[in-house]
Formats: sequence, C-alpha cells, structure tokens
Amino acid sequence: MSSEIAGRPAVARSLGRAADPVLASETIRRLAEAHPEIGKELVEDSLIRDAVIALSAASRSLTSALVADPSLLDPLHDHARFTLEQNAPAYGRSWDLATRERGGSPRQVLRWWKRRELLRIAVRDLLGVADLDAVGRELAGLASTALHAAHDIAAASFDDVRLGIVGMGKLGGTELNYASDVDVLFVHQGDSTRATRFAREVLDVMSVPDDGAIVFRTDADLRPEGRDGPLTRSLDSYLTWYERWAQPWEFQALLKARPVAGDVTLAEELVTATRTFVWPEVLDADAIREIRAMKARSEEETRRRGLADREVKRGRGGIRDVEFSVQLLQLVHGRHDTEIRSPNTLTALSELARAGYVDEEDARRLAGAYRHLRAVEHRLQLRDERQTHTLPEEPDELQRLARILGYRDDQYASASEQFQQAHTRHQSIVREIHERLYFAPLLDAIAGVGPLTTGAIEERLAAFGFTDVGATEAALKELTAGLTRRSRLMEQVLPVVLQWCSDTPDPDLALLQLRRLTDGPTRATAFVEVLRDTPFAAQRVCRILGSSRMIGDALLRRPDFLDELADEQALAAPRPVEAVQAEALETLRWRDDASHRHDGLRRFKRRELLRVAARDLLGFATVETTGAELGTIADGVIEAALRCLDPEVPFAVIAMGRFGGRELSYASDLDVLFVFDGEGPEAFARAEHTATALIQEISATTSEGQAFAMDADLRPEGKQGPLARSLTGFRRYYEQWVMTWERQAMLRARVVAGDRDVGQRLLELVEPHVYRDPLTDDDVREIRRMKVRVEQERIPPGEDPQFHLKLGRGSLSDVEWTVQLLQLRHGATDPSVRNPSTIGGLHALRRAGYLSEDDADALEAAYRYCERARNARYLLTGAPGDSLPTDARVAERLGRLLGYVHRPQTSLREDYRRLTRRARDVVERVFYEKA
Repeated sequence: MSSEIAGRPAVARSLGRAADPVLASETIRRLAEAHPEIGKELVEDSLIRDAVIALSAASRSLTSALVADPSLLDPLHDHARFTLEQNAPAYGRSWDLATRERGGSPRQVLRWWKRRELLRIAVRDLLGVADLDAVGRELAGLASTALHAAHDIAAASFDDVRLGIVGMGKLGGTELNYASDVDVLFVHQGDSTRATRFAREVLDVMSVPDDGAIVFRTDADLRPEGRDGPLTRSLDSYLTWYERWAQPWEFQALLKARPVAGDVTLAEELVTATRTFVWPEVLDADAIREIRAMKARSEEETRRRGLADREVKRGRGGIRDVEFSVQLLQLVHGRHDTEIRSPNTLTALSELARAGYVDEEDARRLAGAYRHLRAVEHRLQLRDERQTHTLPEEPDELQRLARILGYRDDQYASASEQFQQAHTRHQSIVREIHERLYFAPLLDAIAGVGPLTTGAIEERLAAFGFTDVGATEAALKELTAGLTRRSRLMEQVLPVVLQWCSDTPDPDLALLQLRRLTDGPTRATAFVEVLRDTPFAAQRVCRILGSSRMIGDALLRRPDFLDELADEQALAAPRPVEAVQAEALETLRWRDDASHRHDGLRRFKRRELLRVAARDLLGFATVETTGAELGTIADGVIEAALRCLDPEVPFAVIAMGRFGGRELSYASDLDVLFVFDGEGPEAFARAEHTATALIQEISATTSEGQAFAMDADLRPEGKQGPLARSLTGFRRYYEQWVMTWERQAMLRARVVAGDRDVGQRLLELVEPHVYRDPLTDDDVREIRRMKVRVEQERIPPGEDPQFHLKLGRGSLSDVEWTVQLLQLRHGATDPSVRNPSTIGGLHALRRAGYLSEDDADALEAAYRYCERARNARYLLTGAPGDSLPTDARVAERLGRLLGYVHRPQTSLREDYRRLTRRARDVVERVFYEKA
C-alpha cells in the first residue's frame, strides 16, 4: 500500500519538489503502514500530503510524533482555519475544546495540545503560508495560552494568592523560536511563601517532563538576583529593587516586558511601573557602556569557542547584533519618543527608521538580514525541537539545511554553497550596520534635556567630539530655540542630526554650519523637508558640513542642492562631459560684458565643484574619478570662455601636466599650451591677444572668487617665450631645440578647447619627438638628474619633508616620474602604454609586462593614498598643502575625514610610512635601477 501511494502521480510530483525525497518517501511508508486509513488523505488532500513531506525533512521530532499520533494533523483538515493566523483568544478556544474532548489529566492534555498546535505552526511556516513575523507571533501566542493553562491548573490549590505572569525576551517581543526558553517574571499579591509555591507549580506544569515531553522550557532567571533571588516578588519589592540595585542589563531586558498570563491586571501594573526605570529622564552613560561591555563579553566567549562565524545568534553579524542595536537605540531615544518602544525587534526597527533614528536603507537591509538569520535559527531548532544556534559542520547536514530553506543545486553551485554565500552576505550586512549604529555617539543625551550646569554641558559636548564648547553650546541652543518655532519635526529629530554631526571630522564646524544652513524660514523648511522625506540625505548634509568649510559655504549658497543629495542614482555617477560643457556654455550665453562673464564662470565652477566634492566626501567617487571630474569642469570653463572670445585665427588649448592627465586635485593650477594655425605678425598678434584674454577670463579674481589659475610656463622657452605659438613654430622648435623635460611633459598633452583639428595636428607633430626609439642613456640620466633636483630643492619651507604627499620619497612625484620614464622607454615600440593618466599608465604598463603586479600595486597604493590625503587636506582647510599637517588637531580631523576611526592621526602617518616605503623601494629599483 505504501509503495502504491508514493507512486501516485500527485504524490510523486510532491516528492519531486521535496527537500529530501528519499526521507519523505520513507515517512509516507511509515505513516501508511502504521495508519492505513491515512493513505487516502495523502493521495487526495494536497495540504496533508505537503505537510507530511515538508515535516519529514525539517523535523525528526515532529515526524516521529506524527507517526505515533496522526491526530496531530487534525487542525489541517480545516483548511480555512489553517490559513488564518491564530491569536491568543483563538488558542484559548482551542485549548478549552481540547480539555473537553481529550481524555487524560490536564497536564497530559496540555502537552498533547501544545504539540498539535506546534505542528500546525510548523507546517504553515514550512509551506510558506506564514512569514517569520507571523510564526513568531503564533509561537508567542501558543506559549502565552500554555502559561494561562498552567496558571489555571496550579491555581486550584492557591485561590488566596494573585499571581501575574510577565513575558520577557522573545515571548515578550512576540517573536518566539520553536525551541526558545519562555522567559517570565512572576509578580504576586498575597502570602509570599504560598505565592512562591504557586509560581513553582506553574513552572513544573510547563517544564517538568511527562512521558519525555514538556510544554515549554520556562525560565524565570531574568528576575532580580537571578536564580539566587525569590521566584516571585510583590510589586513594591520589584520597584525597590529596580530603584536601588538593578543593573543596566535588567532595564534592557524590561524593554520586552509584556503581561501574558495569570492575573494580567497585576502583571500590567508591574510593566507600567517599570517604564520610568527603562526610560529615565536622564540616561546614565555608564549604563550604555555596561551594556556594550556585556555584549563584548558574550562575543568573546563565542569567539573563544570557535563559533564566531557559525553561531547565528551570538556570532559576528548574528541575531544579537540586530537586537542589541535596536534595543540600544530604544533605550537612548525612547525616553522622549514613545512611538519607538515596541518590544518586537522588527517593529521597533521599522519605527526607528520611520522616526529617522536609523537610515531607511540600513533598516531595510538589516530587517532582511535579520529575517534570514531567524529563518535559519528556526530551521535549526525545528530539527529536533532542541535549542541550538550553530550551523552544522557536516556537509550532508548543511546541504539538508540549505534545501529546507529553499535552495536547490544548479549548474553553478550546490544548494549549500548558495546558502553559505547568502548567509555570509547577510552576516556582513548586519555587522557593518551594527557597528555604525551600536557605537555611534549618543548626542541625544544633550538635546531635549532639562537645564544643565555649564560644567555638565561641557562634559557631554567633549565626550561626543565637540571641542569648541562655547560656540557649539551657543549654536545648539540657537538651533533648539529657533527651530522649535518653525518645525516640530526638526525638534524631534535634532538628537539624530547632532549624532550625525558628531560622526564628521569636525563636529564643531558641522553644528555651526548647520545653524547657518537653517537660518531663515526658506532654508529651514528645505532642510526639514529633506529630514522628513529622505533622512539619509540630511545625514549627508551633516557629513559635508563637518568635513569642509569651503564646500559648506558652497552648500549655503545652493540650498536647492539638498534635493540632489537625496538622489542616490545621480550621486553615484559623474555627470557626462557633454552635459557639463553645455551648461558652461549656457551660463555665458546671455552674459555680454566681461564682468558678468567672469562672475558666471565662477558661479558655474562653484556649483560643479560642490557636486564633485560632495561625491568625493560621501564616498561615491574614487581618486581618479574626482580628478577626471575636476578636469571636466576646467574643460567646460575654458571652452565656454574661449567661445566668448571668438578667436580670429584657428586656435586650440592643449592641457598639460595633471590637467592633461585628467587627474586634477582641488588645488591644481591648469597647465596649458596655446597653439594656432597661421603665419605672419598679424596672425601672431591675434593669437597672443586671445591667449592673454583667455588667461584673464579664467584666472582673474572677482567678488565671486577665481575660476582656475592658468599656467602656460610649460610652453617652449617658458616665461621668456610667446604665450601662443603657431604649428610651424612648434615644428621648428621641436626639430631643433626640444629638451628632455619638454618631451616628458608632452606625455600628458591633450586637446581641451578651441579648434580640435589644430590641437590634434600639434599632438601628431610632436609625437615622433616624444617617443624616440630608443630612449638614450643620456636621456635617462637627464631625467634622473631632474628628479633628484626636484627631491632636493622643491619642498617649500614650512612643509614637513618626512610626510610630503607630493615630493616625499615614495609619494606622488616618485610614482609619476617612474611611470613617465617607462612610457618614454617603451612607448615608441608599444603604443598601448601611451596613457596621459598616471593610474591609467600604471595599469597599461602592468598589462604590457613592463611592471610586475606587486610593483604596480605598491606604486598605485601610494599614489591613491597621497592624492586622497592631499585632496582631503584642501577640503578640510580650504588652503593648498602638500604635506600631512603638523598641527595635531588638523591632523586628527584629516585622519577622520579619510576614514580612520581609531587613533586617526597616528594611523594616518603609519599608513603614509608603510605605503610610501613600499613605493620608494620600487622607485629605487625601477626608476634609478639600483640593486
């Protein structure tokens, strides 16, 4: 009979989809042989069939129980009830019915009833009828009803005592696991001795095995004094304890306290009375530190046991990371915001995001990862209804787990490999967000509190990174006072805004500039709207304000840019070159006189610089992307200005140096050559006039500042030569007088504006002179002599030669000269290495085999570090500087801006030494050819 059942088409199809078809077939055989009457149901009732097949792979304990007692399937016969989530009243009705219809003692009936309802929940879970949230609620409802039943069973002997039961932990949060302990507190009114016996009897009903089965493991160890304390207390005794002796973890545990059973009114009185302890008016900073320390001890124990990656609960990126992050934020912000106090983790996380305390994208990713981790935990525990949180090491068991979770082998990876990849990804997401949330400065302890003494304010400001206490305190008061009148939302989220400010390199600057940004109803409204609609954009605003006064000033001039900071897609990519140039031309189209043109160009440059710097500061751009974008702005400025001048001869602008390589820094001059097509004094005079006027258009300083500083000193004969030279003049010069350094400079030449044909003809004209074959020994010696002079003579007074980012040993110039020497040496015979960009040239030389992988990596790492640090210093200080700052305070801020969290100044210098030392070793071998 059993083999016939497995062979039926409907059954065969279901078996084909099973996580373990062999085990499912065996379960059907056992069930049919033990209970022949169920065979027809397995064939005809798809729900019964799918339930048995799903249980067979997922739970040995429930499968065995089902084979022993098929009446456990009875709730599945009512398909309509099966699809509905069961709440506490529904479980209560189900329990009342079971006590009337089932024979045996109440304790036996309770165990059987719990097993039957647990099977129903498991099937709803395994078949995807109930999601994780519903499963947690149903399990919690089942446990609450069981506690009610246990209370009623025990109450017959204690009718003179009131006993309330408070759910804690996952029971209180309505997010119970299949094998969770049911954490409770007992509160009583009446004789303490009899109340203790009453509570003990409830625990016995729930937890003492009967024929090997229990209802739920029920644990009262979260009570005051733990196992050493009385099992139950009066309300007054609890309040005395919490007021005088309770530890921070006890208040954290009370976040999830919820009346669940027994005398619910008494339990509710206890929960309500504890709220003032959970959310005091002033939060003790030591409490936060102790909670963090407790979690760190738990993590260390997990790590010591070698389970940091396999433990889904306590391991890195595990369930506890999510729960503790949420609970810490609740303890901090819930004092003044009652809407984020839910005992349920996912509900609380959603509320925190909705209120702005957690970035919405972070909350979404965290919730997704948490659901994955909890689903894994459920499957682990459902196996034998045993409390476990550890992934199996055995390949077969891991494969089984993966298949139960829905993974299937494909042509690329096995089910277990797919699961492990997904699991690792979720762990990484959780840990990354947890570390940002859990260890963020809690600036809300400043805002919204009652009057404080000056010393207390100073202490708090200093603890969260604010050093200019007087100015910061004044700005804080002004923000609080002014914005309360304009926007209730701003008042509510001010603690979050302050927290974001404290995460910036210069918290004082962030807060002071924030006050300026919100000065006036229009600006305040704009910022409040960003807070309301896209809180992560407001976080970006604070990051910018606390990173650069110069870019902060630009943001103050363009409050409409706040909307762009909310556009993830727009920030993620640089603007197309054509769009930037078109906007530059449009900027000048209606401006007729020179002063208006000058101001228009400078405003255009400031607008575009704000966007480039914002992408840089917010981590959307790499070093080379930032350099290229700055080059694009310069291209647009020059092209627009040149068109306004309308040259009277064919005229082109050639970018040189870093400008030519599209690797500008924020403080770079624009190195250029001017070339024209024409002969005779008149053509020369017109070209010279255009070149002079173009430099004036771009380099002049007006009330709007300077667009760019242009430098034409790389032209033939330098400052002694004419600004513009004809194609014929360039040809004659390069044929007769060109010097080695000029050939080297032309490696990075490119046409940027004007007559493209004229510019391209110049590049083609000079190419044979640049890439001579072979590069002579005299040429190499000359290049090396020039490099030595640069190292010895060019570092300006006042800049630290030990940490010079441009001219130090192993820094930018070392990398640039090494790349250029190799390009001159090999470019004549191998055009693939002709790239004007330093990093592009490095990659080309590596691909062509002229640099080893290790050497190229060392040079690139040093280059990226030095260029990032140089750019960051300019943004931070608003002034050019080519060495790491010697001022400790500025160095500390620079380190934070570059992402160093621990010991920023020291780490900044240590990385400089490490990276430049490696790069210099390469330079010594490759550039100087020293053994």
